[in-house]
Amino acid sequence: MPFGPLVSAEALLAAPDSVRLLDARPGVEAYAAGHLEGALHADLNSRLSAASEPGFDPARGGRHPLPSLAIWCAQLGTWGIGPETPVVAYDGASGGNAACRLWWMLRAVGHQRVAVLDGGLKAALATGAVPTTARTPASAPRPPYPCAAWLRPTVELAAVERLVADTAWKVLDVRSAERWRGEVETLDPVPGRISGTVNLPYTENLDATGRFKPPAALRELYLPLLGATPPTRLVVHCGSGVTACHTLLALELAGLDGASHFVGSYSEWCRSGRPLGRG
Repeated sequence: MPFGPLVSAEALLAAPDSVRLLDARPGVEAYAAGHLEGALHADLNSRLSAASEPGFDPARGGRHPLPSLAIWCAQLGTWGIGPETPVVAYDGASGGNAACRLWWMLRAVGHQRVAVLDGGLKAALATGAVPTTARTPASAPRPPYPCAAWLRPTVELAAVERLVADTAWKVLDVRSAERWRGEVETLDPVPGRISGTVNLPYTENLDATGRFKPPAALRELYLPLLGATPPTRLVVHCGSGVTACHTLLALELAGLDGASHFVGSYSEWCRSGRPLGRG
């Protein structure tokens, strides 16, 4: 079974038993009601971020800050994942919440054999052949995943403030155009954007079926946005650092990898007292 950033539902049917399936849909209710057979639950708030930890404050790191590296590596061990384990992540939102976040976090500790199920749970169910269950599978815990540092580039709030004013860099907001313009905001306390950012919603990465566009189409989408800016001087963010990972995966598919992730995203910026853009 080949492992790129994506795997099709059809390829998943032929996957060996050694593949660790992870269901990244937020909250416990949907997972408990039914999930792909063999999938463990990778909840966004309690496993893929520090949002459930004592002292959590969205003004410091946003609504979904990364857990500490030690906690994340221990969690991977709890799921039975080691460097050689093939992993497939899926969700109910075509990778947007939060399978691509899980993909990025695994790649950020150096894990190579990880893919997102293209089209998510809907695509798997559409085959009519992928079994589902309400039972939680057994897993054999392992030692913490061996990693000494996050290996994918991230930037902090103060750096974003500098880079958004630097013409050699671009800062990309992947929220909807309406949220970027400050017309609506349902998740954060005040509408708006980081002034000086550009906008290309992550949903543009998908075709009409909810699957990722081909690499050539993604290149056509992002090359005009980048212009003379190399991907290594692109910072990607969203509301809370989750759907930004969808675009980071799309950029990798397009052969434009190397962008940095502002994990705190708008949810941290808008609580910092810094100026907001609108319109």
